[in-house]
Amino acid sequence: MQKFFFPFSWKLFLSVMSLFLVFAGCFLTYQYHREKEYKTELLDSRLQDYNDRLYEKLSAIEGEINNDSLRKELDEYIQGHHIDELRVTVITPEGKVIYDNEKKDLSQMSNHSQRMEIQRALHNGTGFAINRTSESMGLPYFYSAKYYKDKFILRSALPYNVNLINNLKADPHFVWFTLIATLILTIIFYNFTRRLGTSIKQLQEFAMRADRNEPIETGVRSSFPHNELGEISQHIIQIYKRLHETKEALYIEREKLITHLQISHEGLGIFDSKKQEILVNSLFIQYSNLISDHNLTITEEVFSIPELKDITDFISNSRQRPTGKGEKRKAITIDKDGRIFNVECIIFQDLSFEISINDITQEEQQVRLKRQLTQNIAHELKTPVSSIQGYLETIVNNDNLPKEKLDTFLERCFAQSNRLARLLRDISVLTRMDEAPEMIDMGKVDISSMMRNIFNEVALELEEKQITAINLLPEDLQVHGNASLIYSIFRNLTDNAIAYAGNNINITVKCFREDENYYYFSFSDTGIGVASEHLNRLFERFYRVDKGRSRKLGGTGLGLAIVKNAVIIHGGNISAKNNQGGGLEFIFTLAK
Repeated sequence: MQKFFFPFSWKLFLSVMSLFLVFAGCFLTYQYHREKEYKTELLDSRLQDYNDRLYEKLSAIEGEINNDSLRKELDEYIQGHHIDELRVTVITPEGKVIYDNEKKDLSQMSNHSQRMEIQRALHNGTGFAINRTSESMGLPYFYSAKYYKDKFILRSALPYNVNLINNLKADPHFVWFTLIATLILTIIFYNFTRRLGTSIKQLQEFAMRADRNEPIETGVRSSFPHNELGEISQHIIQIYKRLHETKEALYIEREKLITHLQISHEGLGIFDSKKQEILVNSLFIQYSNLISDHNLTITEEVFSIPELKDITDFISNSRQRPTGKGEKRKAITIDKDGRIFNVECIIFQDLSFEISINDITQEEQQVRLKRQLTQNIAHELKTPVSSIQGYLETIVNNDNLPKEKLDTFLERCFAQSNRLARLLRDISVLTRMDEAPEMIDMGKVDISSMMRNIFNEVALELEEKQITAINLLPEDLQVHGNASLIYSIFRNLTDNAIAYAGNNINITVKCFREDENYYYFSFSDTGIGVASEHLNRLFERFYRVDKGRSRKLGGTGLGLAIVKNAVIIHGGNISAKNNQGGGLEFIFTLAK
């Protein structure tokens, strides 16, 4: 179901109008309260003016206010300066009412010191209260009081009735003005955003066609409006067309290069004139680590390998020569740990260059492996079968064989049968990997957790031989592969180190590098290592460095062959080399 999206013009219109309406609402609210406060202050000012004139009258009267004659004069003044329903009260600073034109019996009036307007007048000089019910009259009033220092408080009040409420209401004219102005601005802004939305929609349609690699019509440029956005859109189309043409050319060259790297059976690395990596394949990293005495954490470290000094010097000298002169190709041969590598460097016209590393011993190894495979299988199967047959013949031909001897022969038969079962199982695994690798189930495999489990499984063997296992794999390191085969890789390497590396050693497994497609692993020990003439044949099926010792330990001679095939099925390569400090190191890659 296609999702509905608001056009940009509507989003812009609604967002700005929302802000404007919020502003208009706040403005109306503020103005309404301000108008109401203004009228309230105006009424309070009017009553305060009356209080001042009344105070002038009181100042001219001699004697006490509670005198009957003076009260009479106050009544006459209030009547003479008539305001409808006006109530005037004179209160002492202590809150005692000494005059009220509406209440003749003052003895019934309570102390007024706690009245809101009185407290405000005592504190600020003046004060008012809106819609406060009089305790003496029982009616709501608008009170306005003023404190005349050290004398008394004059308070005038008007009933808070319908007339007064209407007088205090805000003038609604400004509300209508604001609504009309808002409507006009809404119409103007809608027209503006509609025109802007038309331009953006046309630019969006162009962008969608460009994203789908659809051809851009020649009339697209003329369809844009003649404004700044239209000019920008036309420039974008011109830039897009130039980029599209360049992209097509680069895409073709890129496909050629990637195809060449993928199908190549040699390590290839392409570098710019500053020796910075442009593109390398996994075999280049693999072979470089085999030639080097230490693992390369970055590709550029290949130029520090002593065995490649001739290539490095050739690259440096070529950069100093004028363009088009001097030798542009250099090839050398390197013999390292029983393997022979052919290294060739080609320098291009812009001083970028390509280095290829080819293992020229691989084909010979494969031919020898096929030739010896049948013979080795027959030989390996013959040994346990002959042993079992010999023990069983002895048992059958000797009826009076002692029970202890009989038990010993049966135990040896059982051990040889187990060895034969392991041998057949390993042959079956290799056959399955050779004949139907595409049928192997793949999924997410957590190598970090798997390695911890393997070290826990062999904890007793490690303790018995006083071997320290060091797991330097990062947490949650996962690949897409077959859990059983990946387990075979790390378990066989672990079992191999425990069986043949010796006692009081360290076993270390780590991932020393990764790139877009591969993880690079190192599995090493500090044991006795392997003579260089054997390194090249460790992964051959049934090949043993020390045949007598291997059979005594129960090995089938297929463990490392299984490791190699499992690595290849997972898109990687594996090799072995001796460490400078002693011990054997396996370097291999697994595709992410």
